[in-house]
Amino acid sequence: MNTQVELFDNKVENDISIEPKDWMPDAYRKTLIRQIGQHGHSEVVGMLPEGNWITRAPTLKRKAVLLAKVQDEAGHGLYLYSAAETLGADRDDMMEKLIAGRMKYSSIFNYPTLTWADIAAIGWLVDGAAIVNQVALCRTSYGPYARAMVRICKEESFHQRQGFEAMMVLANGTPEQKAMAQDAVDRFWWPALMMFGPNDDNSPNSAASMAWKIKLFSNDELRQKFVNNTVPQVLQLGLTIPDKDLTFNEETGNYEFGEINWDEFFAVIAGKGPCNHERIEARRKAWEDGKWVRDSAAVYAQKQQVNAQKAA
Repeated sequence: MNTQVELFDNKVENDISIEPKDWMPDAYRKTLIRQIGQHGHSEVVGMLPEGNWITRAPTLKRKAVLLAKVQDEAGHGLYLYSAAETLGADRDDMMEKLIAGRMKYSSIFNYPTLTWADIAAIGWLVDGAAIVNQVALCRTSYGPYARAMVRICKEESFHQRQGFEAMMVLANGTPEQKAMAQDAVDRFWWPALMMFGPNDDNSPNSAASMAWKIKLFSNDELRQKFVNNTVPQVLQLGLTIPDKDLTFNEETGNYEFGEINWDEFFAVIAGKGPCNHERIEARRKAWEDGKWVRDSAAVYAQKQQVNAQKAA
């Protein structure tokens, strides 16, 4: 066992990918299943607030773009569930845990999309925050997760540019459109900052994840990078940040921002956000409505296996 531990530690230390057949500590496997499962759930649940606007998109172009984006998010969920399965996780079990509230997803998707500008804000701010976190995951220590993230990040970067372009059109449109854009920024700015998780001192899993190089940067480091990236974009659009304490520190080169409402964050995580119940019920209905498809696929696979055995 000591030799296995040493080999595992040596691979992590030297940035050699851990692969599914490699020995790994049980805690490492469990942490990865939790993180990858939650990441996959976030992609799938994230389709819901955007899907609500497909029929209400303002132009055919915007409808086509949004359809493609939602389809991409479904694909991301499939990549991630497949990566979790290489660790021995069961996809059905993960989905049942999501519906039962025993697996989480990103807190940002528990907020409503009230106007078309909210869809632009999700593409720009939410996917922008996701990219900051996910680019680092392309070098995470677990190989299947890292490889899945390469394609996901390419597509998320496209989503972020689409969102910014849609927001730019609104910000440079009529006074009513610019007000709509500002309102979306006002409501999504702080939830976007919460996406990176609690401050490092209050994050129970960060230390172990960073020691194993599952995460390469802390929550606070990633949050700061997002703020530094995004504040100039907001200003470029002629919009304002809803933070009276926001200042630029010339010595550090960082934008210093106000205190996040962590009570709100933990309430949303605990299932008390504006749309928690709605999101879970939508996933529950989809899961139940799709049971016949899963059952049919299982029967077909079983018949194919029997036929293969007969042929052998």
